Amino acid sequence: MLAELPPENVEIIEFSDEIAHLRDAYLEARIVEPEGKMDAEHIASASVADADFVVSWNFKHIVHYEKISGYHAVNLMNGYKEIGIYSPKEVV
Repeated sequence: MLAELPPENVEIIEFSDEIAHLRDAYLEARIVEPEGKMDAEHIASASVADADFVVSWNFKHIVHYEKISGYHAVNLMNGYKEIGIYSPKEVV
């Protein structure tokens, strides 16, 4: 599906120290456990890139009420905006 998007509508996010710092802040706040590190990195990448929202089927580490409020709190404490986190059913 991603391959079908026009290239001008796709932004590639390169990993950075800023993303690593925010990801680690999520882990330190225990929003996710270490096995959810890549999921935390996904949210950190979107937050650093100033995305409006993330759409995911991951209900364990991403689209989960308690996790979403945790991501929002850590984002605000680190100078980032709250990011919308939704399941595909909520978006379609």
